Amino acid sequence: MNEPLMRPAPAVAERSRMARFMRRAGCADYAALHAWSIANREAFWQALWNEAGVVASAPPRAVLAHGDDMLRSRWFPGAKLNFAENLLRWRDDRPALIAIAENGERQALSHAELHRATARVAAQFRRLGVGPGDRVAGWLPNVPEAVIAMLAAASLGAVWSSCSPDFGVEGALDRFGQIEPKLLIACERYRYGGKAFDMAAKARAVRERVAAIETLLWVEDIARFAGGEAEGEESLPFVQLAFDDPLYVLYSSGTTGKPKCIVHGIGGTLLQHLKEHLLHGDLKREDTLFFFTTCGWMMWNWLVSALAAGCAIVLYDGSPFSPNASALIDLIDAEDITVFGVGARYLAALEKAGVKPRRSHRLSSLRAILSTGSPLAHEGFRFVYRDFKPDVALASISGGTDIVSCFALGNPLLPVYEGELQSKGLGMAVDVFDDSGGSLPRGKGELVCTRSFPSQPVGFWNDPDGAALRSAYFEKFPGVWAQGDFAEHTANNGLIIHGRSDAVLNPGGVRIGTAEIYRQVEAIDAVAEALCVGQPWRGDTRIVLFVVLRPGVALDDELRGRIRRRVRRNASPRHVPAVILQVPDVPRTLSGKIAELAVRDALDGREPKNVAALANPEALRHFRNLAALREGAGRHGEARGG
Repeated sequence: MNEPLMRPAPAVAERSRMARFMRRAGCADYAALHAWSIANREAFWQALWNEAGVVASAPPRAVLAHGDDMLRSRWFPGAKLNFAENLLRWRDDRPALIAIAENGERQALSHAELHRATARVAAQFRRLGVGPGDRVAGWLPNVPEAVIAMLAAASLGAVWSSCSPDFGVEGALDRFGQIEPKLLIACERYRYGGKAFDMAAKARAVRERVAAIETLLWVEDIARFAGGEAEGEESLPFVQLAFDDPLYVLYSSGTTGKPKCIVHGIGGTLLQHLKEHLLHGDLKREDTLFFFTTCGWMMWNWLVSALAAGCAIVLYDGSPFSPNASALIDLIDAEDITVFGVGARYLAALEKAGVKPRRSHRLSSLRAILSTGSPLAHEGFRFVYRDFKPDVALASISGGTDIVSCFALGNPLLPVYEGELQSKGLGMAVDVFDDSGGSLPRGKGELVCTRSFPSQPVGFWNDPDGAALRSAYFEKFPGVWAQGDFAEHTANNGLIIHGRSDAVLNPGGVRIGTAEIYRQVEAIDAVAEALCVGQPWRGDTRIVLFVVLRPGVALDDELRGRIRRRVRRNASPRHVPAVILQVPDVPRTLSGKIAELAVRDALDGREPKNVAALANPEALRHFRNLAALREGAGRHGEARGG
């Protein structure tokens, strides 16, 4: 068993809320607590409801109905509650929202001020006819007005859905056109990387093409309402709704067709996020939580839920590398951030940029770093403990838009091991299956969840018989949730995620996760980014690796050799790419994930199903009509697509 990179100090672990919860459950350690939470689901989720102090006007008749059927199960039937009421339960002068723009502009709101602002905006929404079940769409940067508008909509029982302003018109229509919002809130302009972008024409185009939109409001309107300039009311009646009534519509990446509109319920979202923030994250009122996200990623929804813990949350609007590579690190010291959340690729980019926060920043407030979006490589773990802080709690977390939360995440009681997610989430019956549906205590397979949990989607939009939902998650293993991740258990009771299972490579019949290759290739200084796919080849599959190199570096035989030797030495001969090609860019989804399936389609001569789901669809041209990948071509060459 490998040695941990960090063990929590016993006194710190004992003071954590997780430790207190574990003692009350009569469990000796986390493994026992997790096992109890699965074997006694109803007792666990009721205990969590009580521990978190869920605000509800009517108690549930039961904890769980139809619990043996993941598709029919219903949590806390009879309960009546309001999501915004739970997030706005604190009414004091402690900081709630701290918003920073990349140009340095700062805005702060206390919990009391946030409540008043939400009340005023909700009053204006009511005047516009917004009520329970209506959709309110936000096409917005990560600014306080987005949070206030969401809370105002939720207070009225409306359904919130958002995407970031870098979405194009077609991308926004693919999403908002399906859910038909009554109200659209947009920005007239936004800034990113020091550049200004106009949004007004795009927003008006969407309004014109979605007949259901009755009103278009701008960020400035929300700010005016929130400030009381529109004579908004300050009372805030919270509409009480059922546990499974809709709260959010989130979207799949949409790279295989129009994005799926995933509907998440009020209670399931709230309870799952409370568990993750209070127990797994050990958030307290004195904490300040930051996560770098846009309004188009589920981590925005997850971040905002931390208001229910009474802590402060930090919003950042702009590029994480503007005006310099340490822009986000500066926030840690400036705002006394205690929990710092970013994507795994940000940490990799930070290391390659030569940033060493321990040498340039105090970091005295920092106690935890969260990483998600893609698997965090072993080198990323070592970078954090070498160049941030040796005693920081590093949590690589994994879940998805599908569950608006995590299957595996951090834990204040457990050590951190290189390359591993610390623990399965409480109440989540997570397992790894082989292709026949058998449990895999060791070895790589499909990440699944075998028992129902509150944050399952309450449905897909316009999927009345649930056929699309069943197809998305329950088709591979009937009655069992298949997440679509390629994973394995570890000897430390943790998990390793090897990438998306639909992007798994299969040379010689051996299943290989793309993350296993990226980890090795991107550790080479010359490589800025990598993307690999499997190409059908002479009755088998060969691995084709594309690399984006750092400025001034060109792909030659020496670099190809270095890449292949490192992959062979640190992974296996099966992982070694047959062909290595240089490209200037790789396509990414609008949430920043590399689009392996779109590249695979382009290589096979198929048009990717929905290029509007890509942030940079022009990158696909580098992968079309590649002579280097045709029969008879050599193993080398540079990709020059048409």
